[in-house]
Formats: sequence, C-alpha cells, structure tokens
Amino acid sequence: MRYYIVDAFTDQLFGGNPAGVALLDGDTFPDDELMLKIAAELRYSETAFIRRHSEKEFTIRYFTPKAEVELCGHATIASFALLHHKGLASGRCLCHTLAGDLVIDAGERVMMQMAQPRIAATIENTVEIYEALGLKGYTPTLPIQVSYSGLPDFMIQIPDVATLQALKPNMEAITAITKRYEAVSFHVFAFTNDGYTAHVRDFAPLFGVPEESATGTANAALTYYLQQNGCLGAEAECAFLQGEAMGRPSVIATRIHADGSTFVGGTATIVAEGNLLV
Repeated sequence: MRYYIVDAFTDQLFGGNPAGVALLDGDTFPDDELMLKIAAELRYSETAFIRRHSEKEFTIRYFTPKAEVELCGHATIASFALLHHKGLASGRCLCHTLAGDLVIDAGERVMMQMAQPRIAATIENTVEIYEALGLKGYTPTLPIQVSYSGLPDFMIQIPDVATLQALKPNMEAITAITKRYEAVSFHVFAFTNDGYTAHVRDFAPLFGVPEESATGTANAALTYYLQQNGCLGAEAECAFLQGEAMGRPSVIATRIHADGSTFVGGTATIVAEGNLLV
C-alpha cells in the first residue's frame, strides 16, 4: 500500500495542515482495526484511505489516531491534490464519504462541495465554554452554536486576534464539553481587517487532535454560521487564516451560495511517500 504525506491549504513545504493519504490497490478497504493502526502510526490528525473506482469516482474513509470520522476537509484536499498530481483524477469528480457524496473539482487548486450545512444547536451556557478556553467575563456579539458541514463543531467568537493567539485552552474541559454535545471541536475565531475574513484556531482533543493548523469542514461550518448570523450576504467568498500559533499558517478559501451550499478549497504540497508493509 502506497502512502503519502501531503500538506493541505498551502503551496509551501512544511506549511498548512499535513495529512496521511493511503492509495488502496484493491476494490475493498482493509479492516477498520488496521486502518486505525496505520493512522496511529502515521500520527497525523487524519489519514485518508482512498478507493478508486474510476478517474471520476472515488470513496474515501478518514481515521484519526483514535477513531474513524465521517469527513475531513483538509485530508480530502490533500487526497485530490495527490490524485491530480498522479494523473488519477482531473476535473469534476464524485467522492463518496460517510458524510455523503461530495462534488470535487480536482486541479492545481482543489475545490470541494461540503455536506449541506445546518445549525445543530445553540448553546445557552457560554460561561463554561469560555472558561475552557481560559477566558472569563467575555460576552460575545454572536451566539455560540454547533454548526455542521460534514462534522459538528462549536463556533466560538473571540474578542480579537491577539486574544485568540494567546489562548491557553483546557484540553480536558474541551474534551468533556465536546463529548457531551457530540461535537468534534472548538472552532474559535476573531474578526480582522487585514484582508482575511477571520483568523481561526481549532481544538479537537476528544479525537486526539489538540490543535489543527487547517480544518476544511470546520471553516465551511463557520462560513454557514456567519451567513446565518448576518455577517455574510447570500453569496459570499471567504478566506480564513489558521495555524499561526502552530507555526504552520494555512489559508482556507470558502464559497457559499444562497441555498447554503458551501465549498472549501485550497492547494496542497506532497512532502513524502513510501510503502506500507502490510
């Protein structure tokens, strides 16, 4: 089995968000236990396992070091950038995932349609959320909500970029809260006037990912959340800067339409490849 390390949402080596990508030789996936062990061995936040049906149709399953997840945006960008580089995918493609079927435009820049977004919950008790992030006494202008675009994530406003970058989150508390609400991460953001829609950070310790440098699904969910809360028009394009605190700045482009359909895109760079002897 061939595996690759691919940095998504960047055109520079050692930037963006790295993902493991495994190209399967046969028509079936390995046992779940083996895929979980491979993901744990590679140690990236997600590893994508790709089954190729044709040059236009694929199935991908995603594993963190601890569990399978329905969808991972950055690993999908990494996967289709790799497939395009290898001459295995080009143009409009169909990708089957546990979160549903996705439309992917594979090229030098990969754009993917996300699962139809929705607001899954509005959180009334905001105090414990901010305390888990090390903030007290802050009243946001936007509600804390769980927004879904393939995965459910908390959308949490932070007063400014300096505060965002200085956060010292309590991972144990975040784990307990996300588990209680059956959510994946705390996706925290601060508005800015530097050309980006917002600067963001993402904490998902429940799934063994203390922080991610780029999250496609969560930024798609954030785009929908911002539209629903009056911060974006019916048709909008966004650019989110993530990963600064990790020294891996990533730019995630999103696009949303009046019907709520959301797209996430970016470039990716192949860092390494090898053989898995399994």
